[in-house]
Amino acid sequence: MDEEEAAPVVVPPAAVPTLPEPAPATGRTRRGARFAGAAEESAAQHVEPRGEAGGATDPTEVARTVETLARLRAEGRSGEAHVLLVELTSSAPARFPLLAGELERAGLGADWQTLLWEAASLPAGRLVAAADALGAAGRVADGQQILRQGVARPPAEVGAAVLGLVAEGRHREVRALLDAYVRARTPEEAARSAEPDPGRLVPLLLEAAQGVSDERRWDLVHALRVAGFAA
Repeated sequence: MDEEEAAPVVVPPAAVPTLPEPAPATGRTRRGARFAGAAEESAAQHVEPRGEAGGATDPTEVARTVETLARLRAEGRSGEAHVLLVELTSSAPARFPLLAGELERAGLGADWQTLLWEAASLPAGRLVAAADALGAAGRVADGQQILRQGVARPPAEVGAAVLGLVAEGRHREVRALLDAYVRARTPEEAARSAEPDPGRLVPLLLEAAQGVSDERRWDLVHALRVAGFAA
């Protein structure tokens, strides 16, 4: 048979490999605009902060974590750097001042501000503990900032958080949270936070407002009456 009449050779298509199902995500779920960068995490190296048992307040361990963050930034791996910052918000409160110092020494001051912003979503008790740790280390402005950002959550959520702290007998944390709240929010917003339990929350709000000034207390009294809460 001539070459021109030879039967064509049919090559079967290569088999398409089946990709494994992605592993389910673990850890605290992050939602909202401030956590948008977490979606950029790749399958490359994933670094998790150590808990207290793993040396949360060990300066060497903190320095190593910051070195990892600096390397991710230098390599342009911003998604993974953001994920690491989000995870660091779960650190022990005493670790926050150490992280602040190391980040600033590494020229990552912007990442420290991002970490403060992310940490503002912590549960109320841990938020106050982190602010206390920063204040005790001489970083009073940072402690005040994290509280101001933390009370930017919806008024009803602030009220529920205060009730949770009251139920646990954590009255000092209640005073710290409400002091930041009545300073940072309008009287109308503060009044709306009494909705979960006006009987318990109204006196606490008024006490916090009195600690700011007589004027702030009277403004809050008026806002509470307009909102339908006896003051």
